[in-house]
Amino acid sequence: MVLEFELCPGRRIGGDQPCFIIAEIGQNHQGDLETAKRMIRMVKECGADCAKFQKSELEHKFNKRALERPYTSNHSWGKTYGEHKRHLEFSHDQYRELQRYAKETGIFFTASGMDEMAVEFLLELNVPFLKVGSGDTNNFPYLEKTAKKGRPMVISSGMQSMNTMKRVYEIVKAVNQQFCILQCTSAYPLMPEDVNLRVIKAYQSAFPDIPIGYSGHETGIAITIAAVAMGAKVVERHVTLDKTWKGSDHAASLEPSELAELVKSIRTIEKAMGSPIKQLLPCETACRDKLGKSVVAKVKIPAGSVLTLDMLAVKVADPHGFPPEEIFDLQGKKIKKDIEEDETITEDSIDNYSTKTKC
Repeated sequence: MVLEFELCPGRRIGGDQPCFIIAEIGQNHQGDLETAKRMIRMVKECGADCAKFQKSELEHKFNKRALERPYTSNHSWGKTYGEHKRHLEFSHDQYRELQRYAKETGIFFTASGMDEMAVEFLLELNVPFLKVGSGDTNNFPYLEKTAKKGRPMVISSGMQSMNTMKRVYEIVKAVNQQFCILQCTSAYPLMPEDVNLRVIKAYQSAFPDIPIGYSGHETGIAITIAAVAMGAKVVERHVTLDKTWKGSDHAASLEPSELAELVKSIRTIEKAMGSPIKQLLPCETACRDKLGKSVVAKVKIPAGSVLTLDMLAVKVADPHGFPPEEIFDLQGKKIKKDIEEDETITEDSIDNYSTKTKC
């Protein structure tokens, strides 16, 4: 079983490792290299683990007619879809520059390979892991070839069924043990009723030997925090410098203050998950000492009496005595000295009392 593995050098995911936070810059850089660098610096300052982009070799991702079709959206950067995508697509040299900048900034850098040739380029860059976007998750030839590269993989599952995801698991698992699957719904922005966080639990049950995560397109951070509380070991959120910028992804993206708050909240949740062992904690002793209740005499009890429940009550008492959960164990015990009404029942009040009787 490989429930935990190294996603990036020195950074493992799964098991009890901290949640790995991917800031998806995607193409929210507006096609401007300096803006992209600002975003890399921003996500580092906000505490994310990785700055991620999207890399396409357009002639391999789209056919000619798709690139030539008119694109009249308010979000368009050109008259055709091809012109639009070319405006947003960085060159190989620009990617190398961004990778160098990310290294200098001290944050992991990778991209979604949006086609097979893009994957080949990302391998040349030696990115630490390969992200498979939802649009390629059911592209089984692409998926198998990518898995065979031997690089760790993060696979989103938007637009897919559980049957498809089971096939994805089988295809990748056969050749690559280091991958995780993210619950994802491909809508921008995503409405809460379409998030389906329970799929995280379904994936954990269906694929118990890989980490499960969450890729969100909703507004705000509450749902992503809930995903971490449900066990997501990787989270991915789109980020932007300004939600009002041109581009369909900006509305579903987090601005810097939101990203910083998300990272902070995730780290708080991880601390709060704590231990599955329920016990009295040192931080609770003050409250117990002040408000914890004890067994007291409901009536005056003469020496030699045998205790019955109708002689006993439970109150906040001074001094402390037997805790309430032991009241039934006191039945039948003989009292060796007079106890006044409302007085605490203590160990030295019980004839032949032994701590063994409490076991």
